[in-house]
Amino acid sequence: MNAAATLSPAEIVQGQLDAYNAQDLDAFCAFYAEDAVLGSYNGPVATEGLAAIRERHAKLFGEFPRNRAELQHRIVIGSNVIDHEFVTRSPGGETFHVAAIYTLAGGKIARVDFVK
Repeated sequence: MNAAATLSPAEIVQGQLDAYNAQDLDAFCAFYAEDAVLGSYNGPVATEGLAAIRERHAKLFGEFPRNRAELQHRIVIGSNVIDHEFVTRSPGGETFHVAAIYTLAGGKIARVDFVK
């Protein structure tokens, strides 16, 4: 059993959000399963596997070093967490709202579907 397996789904998602905002790539990736996927809600998988998630976020953090996602609302139903986030790429830069739908399995994030 790993440490993440003792955390609630909300704590796992909050931990990855905190790591995302700190742009701590290792901590961020620690919350994801090796075979995790990212996709658009009702759309295709865009990123498959932890290595690809790491690569995607390394590029994102490099391109937007002041990127931040602010939690607006969270719903937890079983092993699913739905976050409404307000994202700011940089002060005075691009902003947008997103819903991130997290599916957890085995104490890790297995899938995230984004509604944007």
